[in-house]
Amino acid sequence: MRLSFKKMNITKAVFEISAPNLESCPAETLPEFAFIGRSNVGKSSLVNLLAGQKNLARVSKIPGYTKLINFFMINNSWRLVDLPGYGYAHVARENKARFNDAVANYLANRPNLYCVFLLIDSSLTPQKIDLEFIQWLGEQDTPFELVFTKTDKVKPAQLQKNMELFQESIAGMFENVPEILACSSVKKNGVQELLKVIDEAMA
Repeated sequence: MRLSFKKMNITKAVFEISAPNLESCPAETLPEFAFIGRSNVGKSSLVNLLAGQKNLARVSKIPGYTKLINFFMINNSWRLVDLPGYGYAHVARENKARFNDAVANYLANRPNLYCVFLLIDSSLTPQKIDLEFIQWLGEQDTPFELVFTKTDKVKPAQLQKNMELFQESIAGMFENVPEILACSSVKKNGVQELLKVIDEAMA
């Protein structure tokens, strides 16, 4: 008997609230899936692609434009959370890498956070700031997936090489290396793979 996977279909995506800190976040009543990455990694474009709306999350040419924790209600059943990019945020205190306190508190203390999608620029070899952030996530036992973005800008061989280098760089941090996904907001691929992860997490 052949089993077929029923694709998740986003039929409704609306902005809910922008929160400056954990205390201002909405009630912990729905599963949340957060997106984060170094500034200018293409996060807002990917959020818009997933939601099927061009202007749901504001896309800016200025790195680090997103300053608040932005919540979007999806299908009235879960939330997509757009987190400020790290790298241009102020340098946080010890053991928090270079991202702000509000993000650290959200990632470490939000009980209804099901998964974090950590976006990585596929055109680059492993960057120290990304590796620091991954190590911090692991210390918090925060579930996450790695998503290589902007794959349209990289030749397949280079993409594969960079992904393998990244896996090697974090292999010593985890017993089981997190899954790596790939996507392109330009070519609009990788969306269903991301939605499948979300669908299975909620199931």
